Amino acid sequence: MASRLSVLLLLVLAVSAVTVLAQRRRPAPKATGEWNYRDGSDRVNMRNVANLTEVLDNWKFDIINQMKGLLQNDHQSLLPDYARIQPLSEALDDLYKEFNALKTHLGDLTEKFAAIESFIDEVKASRSSSTNANTNTNADSNTNAGSSTGSAVAPAARQPGRRMVRKKPPTST
Repeated sequence: MASRLSVLLLLVLAVSAVTVLAQRRRPAPKATGEWNYRDGSDRVNMRNVANLTEVLDNWKFDIINQMKGLLQNDHQSLLPDYARIQPLSEALDDLYKEFNALKTHLGDLTEKFAAIESFIDEVKASRSSSTNANTNTNADSNTNAGSSTGSAVAPAARQPGRRMVRKKPPTST
């Protein structure tokens, strides 16, 4: 009986030694709980991955088309009935009224600015015509005076309400 017990003890000791040595050779899994995506990557069949990707793309396309169809044709089945939500319904109604009021106010301002714009165009046209007339009369009088003096510089026409900047003539030494 003692020999059987010693054989059994020797067998248990041998099995435990083999188990410990086998665990030392194998790398220990990470204790962080992260998935090792490299584990088993050499056994992946790329053809199956391509097929799975194609299936998932087809599903995505079908789901999106169904959702688009439902939103266009039967949106009441997907979206909530906003009339039941009283505060939201009132807020949307107020927003709609305010938007329409702003739109009409913008139209009124556009009409007012059209009148002001035409007035400004008329004023600019009259100023440019009077400026052209003044420069023409000044140029005619300066050409007559310039023929007798030899060299005359025509004064620049001054627009009312604007300052004129004149350069000083260079001094000769």
